[in-house]
Amino acid sequence: MEEISWSEFERVELRAGTIIEVFDFPEARKPAYKIKVDFGEFGIRTSSAQITVHYSKAELLGRQVVGVINFPKKQIGKFMSEFLVTGFADEQGAIVLTMIERKVPNGSKLV
Repeated sequence: MEEISWSEFERVELRAGTIIEVFDFPEARKPAYKIKVDFGEFGIRTSSAQITVHYSKAELLGRQVVGVINFPKKQIGKFMSEFLVTGFADEQGAIVLTMIERKVPNGSKLV
């Protein structure tokens, strides 16, 4: 594992946001949703997320997630992803979202 400095870690904008919309993404190669997340002062951003195994669209609405918001935008087919939602792979490789235990203001930075 390569070590990074504290200043390098601080450059990663890991921010809290609330999922406000969830859409099917049938064009994706692997099952995924398109999600819209409110990051407070950083605005509403969209991303695709391969989280269909553990989460329904309904249970994602209103959930806070942790996203990396300072990666460059990424074109995924006809869709433009504006941030990376974070999570961990379970034993079968399905993604489990990084959870925020208690509600925090949208846009809060992971410290």
